[in-house]
Amino acid sequence: MNKQRLIQLIHIARNDLQMDEDTYRQMLQGLTGKASTKGMDITQLNRVLESMKKKGFRIKPAGKAKSGIPLDSHPQSKKIRALWLEMADAGVIRDRSEKALTLWVKRETGISALRWLNAEQASSVIEKLKKWQRRATGAKR
Repeated sequence: MNKQRLIQLIHIARNDLQMDEDTYRQMLQGLTGKASTKGMDITQLNRVLESMKKKGFRIKPAGKAKSGIPLDSHPQSKKIRALWLEMADAGVIRDRSEKALTLWVKRETGISALRWLNAEQASSVIEKLKKWQRRATGAKR
């Protein structure tokens, strides 16, 4: 498994295990002496992933493009999706699909899935959507 894939899985595991920022950073520091996955080598990343598996994380096999992966149910993700659909209903957005939302989020943040946004990034996405909505509809919210 390459370094980028290990980092991806660690971030997915963090979300699945619902680890807050401090707990996550302390775990990384305790296992590797580093507080970020960015500077870790493959051995250290594997050590972190194995630790997360012991805490209950299970790697789910990737399916086909329409694999039936459930939508992220985090409240901020639900808010982002609700704003997107509201804007689509108002005619501001032409493509209301989850794929279109994901592509827009990736352009804005560089993150390719709602479930991988941290709280700060998700808040930023929400604010961008609200500003876009206000500009497009002329509403005062």
